Amino acid sequence: MQHETLDGYRKYFNQIVGFFVVEDHILHTTQGLVNRAYIDELWEMALSKTIAALRTHSSYCSDPNLVLDLKNLIVLFADTLQVYGFPVNQLFDMLLEIRDQYSETLLKKWAGVFRNILDSDNYSPIPVTSEEMYKKVVGQFPFQDIELEKQPFPKKFPFSEFVPKVYNQIKEFIYACLKFSEDLHLSSTEIDDMIRKSTNLLLTRTLSNSLQNVIKRKNIGLTELVQIIINTTHLEKSCKYLEEFITNITNVLPETVHTTKLYGTTTFKDARHAAEEEIYTNLNQKIDQFLQLADYDWMTGDLGNKASDYLVDLIAFLRSTFAVFTHLPTSYSKTLKQDLR
Repeated sequence: MQHETLDGYRKYFNQIVGFFVVEDHILHTTQGLVNRAYIDELWEMALSKTIAALRTHSSYCSDPNLVLDLKNLIVLFADTLQVYGFPVNQLFDMLLEIRDQYSETLLKKWAGVFRNILDSDNYSPIPVTSEEMYKKVVGQFPFQDIELEKQPFPKKFPFSEFVPKVYNQIKEFIYACLKFSEDLHLSSTEIDDMIRKSTNLLLTRTLSNSLQNVIKRKNIGLTELVQIIINTTHLEKSCKYLEEFITNITNVLPETVHTTKLYGTTTFKDARHAAEEEIYTNLNQKIDQFLQLADYDWMTGDLGNKASDYLVDLIAFLRSTFAVFTHLPTSYSKTLKQDLR
């Protein structure tokens, strides 16, 4: 279906180009058969109808690859007719409209990508058993830890698989945004601005929704919630590398006055706060269940030096529960424990 559609667009553009190239040839090789005013009027009418048709058809397209292919055909069509002196600014203006639609189709596509990554993650630190495996992970995600480097194999990264996967998919999204901006005769600043704005939407809307859906999922465990806090901490730190990545692509320094800043770090802060709230709720529910299910004789008299069964079980329960938090950064563990008191 995609190839048929593209072939249809190609034939459509070829017919228009063929007609006006012939008319232009007649204008320049004959006397009085056609004049410039007549051709300009025809072009204005054809351009108006072409733009209307493209707006209508492109609005129904949900495949970003097809939108990108269509954009390339329109650019070729416009550049060809511009060589023959026909004004094509309206076509490039329309392409900026289609660019916004392209960005929306990308966001929908990446919503599915992020959902699959988060759903398939095991929410456990990545284990590595060799230097080769270690280098592979740090090659996928910007991470440095001198203490971890010194540790013998086998060892574990603090984050789970979804961190490098999400990071690399953000970069893939940036590449996809760049593809559309090529050949649109835009300045580097305009391209940089477009990429950063789209990336901010990816972080604050698409990725944020995916993370919140996981955190609010029924029966999510404390282990998963703690790992999400750790993961989002590392992803937030990686945003500076995404800034550098965009800068290297567009050659526009982030210090430039008109440069849009990546403010997607709020996505990871919000996700951590949501995960913390779920931890508090989860723990309170577990304690309530513990008390409701326990069958103790609350009227037992003096036990001497022997601790009550209730205290023994409660301490064991709390010890096993708080063991989940051992992988959290020290500041997080202290904060959680203080809040729970």
